[in-house]
Order: sequence, then C-alpha cells, then structure tokens
Amino acid sequence: MDRNITKQNRLSRTMGLIVVFASVVSGNAAEPIDIGSRRELFVDDHLIERISGTGALRLHHPIPREVSIVHDAPWEGTASGSHTVFQDGDRYRMYYRGWNFWFAKGMLHFSKPVTCYAESKDGIHWKKPDLGLVEFEGSKKNNIIRNGIGGLNFAPFIDHNPACPPEARYKAVGGVLAEGGMHVFKSGDGIRWSPIQQNAVLTKGPFDSVNLAFWDSMAGKYRAYRRWITGGRRAIRTISSHDLIHWKQAADLTFADSPKEELYENHVFPYPRAPHILLGLPTRYIERGWSPSMKALPDPEDRAERAALSERFGTALTETLLMASRDGVHFKRWNEAFLRPGAQRPGTWQYGNQHVAWQIVETRSALPGAAPELSIYGPERYWKGKGGVLRRYTLRMDGFVSASAGWKGGQLLTKPLVFDGTALEINFSTSAAGSLRIEIQDKQGTPIDGFRLSDCPVMFGDTIDRRVTWTGGAALSAIAGKPVRVCFELKDADLYSFRFTR
Repeated sequence: MDRNITKQNRLSRTMGLIVVFASVVSGNAAEPIDIGSRRELFVDDHLIERISGTGALRLHHPIPREVSIVHDAPWEGTASGSHTVFQDGDRYRMYYRGWNFWFAKGMLHFSKPVTCYAESKDGIHWKKPDLGLVEFEGSKKNNIIRNGIGGLNFAPFIDHNPACPPEARYKAVGGVLAEGGMHVFKSGDGIRWSPIQQNAVLTKGPFDSVNLAFWDSMAGKYRAYRRWITGGRRAIRTISSHDLIHWKQAADLTFADSPKEELYENHVFPYPRAPHILLGLPTRYIERGWSPSMKALPDPEDRAERAALSERFGTALTETLLMASRDGVHFKRWNEAFLRPGAQRPGTWQYGNQHVAWQIVETRSALPGAAPELSIYGPERYWKGKGGVLRRYTLRMDGFVSASAGWKGGQLLTKPLVFDGTALEINFSTSAAGSLRIEIQDKQGTPIDGFRLSDCPVMFGDTIDRRVTWTGGAALSAIAGKPVRVCFELKDADLYSFRFTR
C-alpha cells in the first residue's frame, strides 16, 4: 500500500458487507494504475481509494437451478466428483470421476476410479455419450474415457498457449502419490488421451484432491495449483512452468485478512471476461463434531454409519468460498461463504457437498430476452444411495461482488487510473427508484469539465453493458492516457464491473 496513505484500509464486516475506508494526503497519490481497456471487477479493492456513505462491497451468491446430471450408472458409483467443465466452441465439455464407495463388515471399500465424459450444447442439458473406449464389466457401452493414472482427479483444460500444436490442444493433469505424483496428459480431440511423458512431473506433497494447471496468457506461462499441507492444515500451493514438464517458483498462497482455515481444493482459473484476474472457488473444510445441530442435519442414519468408520466422515462439512488475485500468489479471500450448503434436504450438508466443478461457463438466461449468465456446478448426494447428482447454479455475469449502496446513497472513488478507449461501459443494477451517476476527476480529485456528476444523466435499469453518457458531448478520447479518478455515485444500486472501450 502507498506510504502516503495516512490510515491503513480498515475492513468492517456487517451482515456480509465489506466497507473500505481510506484517507489520502492530498496531492501525493500513488502512481496511476494502467487499466487500458480491461474489464475491472470489484472482487478485491485493488482499484478502490475510498467508499463512503452507505457504500460497500457486497458478496453475491449463486442461485440453485436444475439437476444437470444424475450419476446413476454402475461405473459412476456413489462418489462421482472432481468435475471439470468448460466451453469449447459450440460445445460444452464435462469430465468427472466415477468411483464407488460401499460399507461392508464395518469397513469402507473403494472401487478403482475411472474418468467419465459428458457434453452439452447449452451448458444446461447434458448427455453421457456411449464412447466405446473402455471396458467395464464386459461392455464398452459407457462414457468412460480413461481408467488409468489420474482417475481420481483428472483435470483437463484447453491449452491456449499460442505455441501449442493442434494434436496437443487439450491438456490435463492428474495422479496421486501412489501413482508417482502429478502427471501431464495431452489430447487432440479431448476424448483420447496419452501421457506427455511416463514419469510424474511433480512428485512431492499430497495429491489426493483436484490439482490443476492452465496457460496464463497474461503472465505467458503455465500455472499449477495443488493441494498442500501448511502448519498441519490443508492449504494451496502454486508453481509455474513454461512447458508443463519443468516447474519452478513454488509459493504458498497468502490471503489478506483471512483466518487460518482448511482449504481442500482451489479451483483457480482466469476469469474469461477479465483474464488478468484469477478467480478461485476453494472448498472450505470444517469438522464440526457432534452437537444437537449436527444431529438435526439431513440423513442422520447415513451420517452415523460414516462416522462409525471415522468421525469426520459424518461430521465434517464443506462449502465454497471466493478468492481473487492479480499475481497468482496473493489472494483476496472472501471469508463469508460464496456457495453455502443451502436448504437442508437429503444429500446435502455433508462432507463432499459443494466441491464445485473447476471453471465456470456462460449460459443463456432462463428469462427470455435477458442477458446471459454464469453457470457453476455443485455436487449433492455424495456417498449416498445409488449415486450423486450435479446441480447447476447461476450467477449474474461478473456478479461475484458489487459496489453497492442503499437508498441513502453512497460513493466509490477509484485510485488514479490510466485508461484507453472512447467509451465507458458498465454492468449495473438499480431499483426502479434507484440511480447511478459517474464523474471523472483528475489525479488530484478535481472534477473534469464535461464529466462532472451534474453532467451525467441519472442512470437506472439492470443490464450488463450500458454505455455511459455525459451532457455536452465531452469526448473521453481527450482524457484517455491521462491519470484520472472515477467516482461512482450509487443509490439503491449495484455496480458489478466497468471497462473503457471503443
């Protein structure tokens, strides 16, 4: 933080809101942040100088929708998991683990895990194709693509490295310590896979959850995020590579203003609409022990049966958090749950619930004519019955966190910025009586003629791509490339993202 900031940013939490206060010595601001024409979200306070009035940063939550897939095939078992979902042109692809648990003679037994595949035309309706690749109980009529190394946690991705050859367009990492560690695989069609080399590329540390890798186009390198143990707790470590074989610059993730908690999985990915921001949907793991509340949760008989083998199997709970980073190591982690276990019902509020799929996808809205939205997929019924299900959740585009204000109004002022563009586009929502206005100031905080609040007509509505106008026809191109501050005035409104564009 700039040494000229005379008071450290203080975070005060009330009902899930985070309010940021800062006091700056006039005329001694930090060096301007060059945002170019990037889309900027409010998942951290990187661009924020001050929020005042009733203004706050508000964490939003995915909305539960339909069940996308029922894992009811014999090879999918009761412990289907490690889901990966991404859009590939006009097709959505899903990869996941098929794995069966069963109890016999007071012991928990496991089948050999397999990797399964599903696809969709819209990210909403999914099918499990008969691929004819792997035999299961005498038949190849199934959607299994692999049954070898990495079956527990196979995590594919599209390799966006410009130097990647077409025959290796798809990559994946997977493997556990008993298999040597983390292996790397390649594919030309996303269905038929082969190892890049026979030996594991990473061999130290625990691997018994989803470990992942991807090409970071902003940094020009591959990043891997993997399970680690720090101070006796489940944690996350990152490491980098230029070829997916040789890895260096290992670092444990750090979190600002966050308690020490068990993080089971990380699910880090570049947010497609703002790839300079890495988002993560880590799984928070907590052992609550036995209590009246624990006994009041769903499936008490199943819970007791699991707890008889190991208490944590019955009393541990999991849910999804949200975190964001601009350097891949230091993260802003929202300590309130992003995706809670939700309404109590069979197959929820248990160990393994809400280990969401890695990555999110854009899908159409259920409301005709409405803007597209984001889809997130979370499992239910883990351990239970004949197999689990995967439920789809939706979130507004860029809708992870908003700059928000109540009916009394509030303002958000950015740090000095440098932008490139001729127009300002915002993703926002107001009530019918709410409003939003925008002012552009110079570096010292003086309103620029033509871009004052009084020059901005009151905006209201609910859209992901409104262009801002000012009366008088002042041209943004005249101040592009110069240090400015942007002041957002909100009343009963939410602002999710903004970007300067052409």
